[in-house]
Amino acid sequence: PESEITGQNRQEHHTELYHGEELIIRRGQTFQIELELNRPFNADTDKLHLDLKTGPLPMVSKGTHVIIPLVDHLEDERWEAKIVEQNGNKIKLSVNSPASAVCGLYGLTVACNSSKGEAATTHSSSKNIVMLFNPWCEEDTVFLDDEDERKEYVLNDIGRIYYGTEKQIGARTWNFGQFHEGILEACLFILEKSDMPASGRADPVNVVRVISAMINAQDDFGVLVGNWSGDYSDGVSPAAWSGSVEILRKYHSSNGTPVSYGQCWVFSGVTTTVLRCLGIPARSVTNFQSAHDTDVSLTTDVYFDEELEPIDYLNSDSVWNFHVWNDCWMARPDLPPGHGGWQAVDATPQETSQGTFRCGPASVNAIRSGQVYLKHDTPFVFAEVNSDKIYWQRNLDGTFSQFHSEKKAVGHCISTKAVSSDERADITHLYKQQEGSEEERIAVETASRYGSKPDTYSSPMAEDVSVEVKMEGEGPRMGADAKLSILVKNLSSQPRRTTLHSQVAVMYYTGVLKGTIKKDQMPVELLPNEGWLSFKADITTIFILTMD
Repeated sequence: PESEITGQNRQEHHTELYHGEELIIRRGQTFQIELELNRPFNADTDKLHLDLKTGPLPMVSKGTHVIIPLVDHLEDERWEAKIVEQNGNKIKLSVNSPASAVCGLYGLTVACNSSKGEAATTHSSSKNIVMLFNPWCEEDTVFLDDEDERKEYVLNDIGRIYYGTEKQIGARTWNFGQFHEGILEACLFILEKSDMPASGRADPVNVVRVISAMINAQDDFGVLVGNWSGDYSDGVSPAAWSGSVEILRKYHSSNGTPVSYGQCWVFSGVTTTVLRCLGIPARSVTNFQSAHDTDVSLTTDVYFDEELEPIDYLNSDSVWNFHVWNDCWMARPDLPPGHGGWQAVDATPQETSQGTFRCGPASVNAIRSGQVYLKHDTPFVFAEVNSDKIYWQRNLDGTFSQFHSEKKAVGHCISTKAVSSDERADITHLYKQQEGSEEERIAVETASRYGSKPDTYSSPMAEDVSVEVKMEGEGPRMGADAKLSILVKNLSSQPRRTTLHSQVAVMYYTGVLKGTIKKDQMPVELLPNEGWLSFKADITTIFILTMD
């Protein structure tokens, strides 16, 4: 009957895909257990309760030691049990848990005493109980309304992760494998290795923040070591992984030795696995032309000297041609209303957050409207998808003035796998308003007011000479020539004299410059409303866009 009950619980709790003998259930939902006692239970004289304990120091006040009383009628939203069947020495119980219960591994003890003054007898069950988050339960903060979305974002163990450039979007199939043998244990092990108190496992905001720190090895011996050097000889090249299972098993079986090596899509794939495994709806998301803002200015800044030569040591902000992170789904009772739903979480170690390499959860709605003062790490994600690229020139007195800005350089074709199909879904509209719209400009200016350069948008600038770089046909292909033309237009009613500075360089996909190939400057004189074309010589492209 034990296994029969396990089967029924697994079915009702959508946990039938997990391996193992434990009772795997979701919080906020009734489950059944059967007890065999050494004599028939007498409801009039016998007292019985269940004890559930989780974490190293179970405490009733922290919700990590749960005492489940026997009641006559089950009411929702609390721990309680009711006898539903009695058969000789066996009793069957229906047990309720609140939707705010601590998730994780619990040990179960049955305590029984009769009124005849005998000492209470306790019996510890050999079976543990694993409590997961419950996206099927309306009271759970991770509740997801749509059955197809639950199938995709909680139960689907295979997905696609996008990479490349927005002109050539590649997709790799990734085996999330959250139900494979040993993966649930590995996920619980990761939570245990983090320094989060067990009571913190009730709040998904807390849990995903901890997981974003634990998936990278920096500062806490987390799961994966990041490596962008090109030399992976003492580990596995990031491009060689095709799923999370081997990585998580390796980490667990080595008792928490970080696995070598990961880059953004590997960090993201493993994060999707862990969150789905624990019952938090999640997906991997790719942003093309993804900015990396290093100084919380919420702008991507490029610095030049008086002669318009780039100042290398100041140019630490970069734009990756793609970057992969995660969205996870939850209500945000800790934020003003309207900020629940998708939350961005990034496990790739880029910048520290409160001293640790982690990022999120940042409300995607808050990112869209530029409300970067809402936690966690919203400014950083905002800059990744919607910062302006601002060009600064050094003045003779050493200060810098803004001389150009690109408003559409960053955050294109934000992509994730579609629900119930292998198509790519473009979710850019969730992260930002229509590019160039008034709402989008308001969001950018709102955000920058809370950054480290709040005055960036206060100075009006003449922008009547426009510059556009054009590519013929498809744009550059590896190993083929790229034909570039530069179009300079005077949109004003006065003549304009200006100098065109151009520079062509080779770049890694992370936005790091390898070296300059060609540099030019030429004077340009334009009559009112006149356009001028400079045809650059062909450049054989040596684009280093490959994954390793």
